[in-house]
Amino acid sequence: MIKTIKLLPVTTLSLAVSACFGLSAFLCNNAAAAEDATCTVAAVLPAAKTGADTASSDEVWSVHGQFTNFTQGHAGFNAAYSGTNSMEVNGRTEETTDITLFAGRRLWRGAELWINAEIDQGYGVSNTLGMAGYPSGEAYKVGANAPYLRLPRLFFRQVIALGGETTQVESAANQLAGMTSADNLTLTAGKFSVADIFDTNSYAHDPRSDFMNWSIIESGAFDYAADVWGYTYGAAAEWTQDWWTLRGGVFQLSPEPNAKITNVDFTQYSLVMELEQRHQWLGHPGKIKLLGFMNSARMGSYQDALQLALQTNSTPNTALVRRSGTDSGLGINIEQELSPDLGVFARLSKRGGSMEAYEFTDINQSISAGLSIKGGQWGRAQDTLGIAGVVNALSGDARAYFAAGGTGLLIGDGQLHYAPEKVLDIYYALHIHPHITLTADYQHAANPAYNQDRGPISFYGVRAHAEF
Repeated sequence: MIKTIKLLPVTTLSLAVSACFGLSAFLCNNAAAAEDATCTVAAVLPAAKTGADTASSDEVWSVHGQFTNFTQGHAGFNAAYSGTNSMEVNGRTEETTDITLFAGRRLWRGAELWINAEIDQGYGVSNTLGMAGYPSGEAYKVGANAPYLRLPRLFFRQVIALGGETTQVESAANQLAGMTSADNLTLTAGKFSVADIFDTNSYAHDPRSDFMNWSIIESGAFDYAADVWGYTYGAAAEWTQDWWTLRGGVFQLSPEPNAKITNVDFTQYSLVMELEQRHQWLGHPGKIKLLGFMNSARMGSYQDALQLALQTNSTPNTALVRRSGTDSGLGINIEQELSPDLGVFARLSKRGGSMEAYEFTDINQSISAGLSIKGGQWGRAQDTLGIAGVVNALSGDARAYFAAGGTGLLIGDGQLHYAPEKVLDIYYALHIHPHITLTADYQHAANPAYNQDRGPISFYGVRAHAEF
């Protein structure tokens, strides 16, 4: 059942933003007094010099913040039937809001400690159900009418210099300004998102600034470890040498699919590896990433669920047949600048088709591609136009399971007239201030949840984003 949405009151937002600014100023003032160092809080001290302004000094403290509101709705569509996890035919417009404070401190040379505090509120359309390639990257698998406080990240990072050219790192959210060597070993441990490190892409990765569809901002079949908000405990190592980087990590899986993580327990885990190759093509930078992952947990087989349903004359349910097992997958992630104002990207991913999706979404194969265009050609150099498409598919076992009435993480219409799910995502980001961007997003989904008997659906969204 869809819960009634109450928009976050202006007074509540004002208090939350004021609290972030106040804490930012407090941290900076105390940090400067204690360390004789400056702090990056652009909206609080816009004219102040920071550690990023002086190549000879490392930033000791940094405080950044962001605010994002995304409002989305969809037109009515045809549906021959609906099930437990179906997108509502005449679903109401919904909104999500999040305010994040990124605070970090340098502990010693190359070592940083970061904490992110966040206030969240709102729901995605149809309670974040109804499509495998869900249309809002700002929506979590849980929601609330009233604002609530979370701690999505608390992690330690150590960068060990291995030589090579020395470069200046600019201050940013979860990044202290300072000097670093091109060749290095980076160790990260704590609570964070697997997608902070793996499967990143310059043109399609951040729902606060670029595309919104889940299967465009990530590799659709990358079933990475994450709680219902997208974060987990883990550790990763990144070895960077000249033109390549090798990454590896181990992360905690939820105690059961699509669940909350309440403590540290690596009984169920995910292993991830990624090799990144950097190159120049006709004088423009590009990257190719090869990714592999393996999840080890109690998970259900589609075939076992179907067999049990036949024996008991019931609806198949993978939760009833879970046992220790593994699932694995591969991905290719490509990005290429063609000109200073034009970049293209593509992702291809695939995971085993016999087991239920565990954390991300119900996709066994996915291919996406798109382009990102800066507005210099029409006199709006800071604006961005993005156009991308994705095709998601299910394995044969998964098709049979959903056709028999089974449900997954996000989908389950009670029946299934199968066809690949196809989504077009177009956005225009209007840069109206150095710290503020307004974005219009449109998505067209054919065969939502792989079902020819439903849709197509047109989604309309507006995103307001501010950084400080």
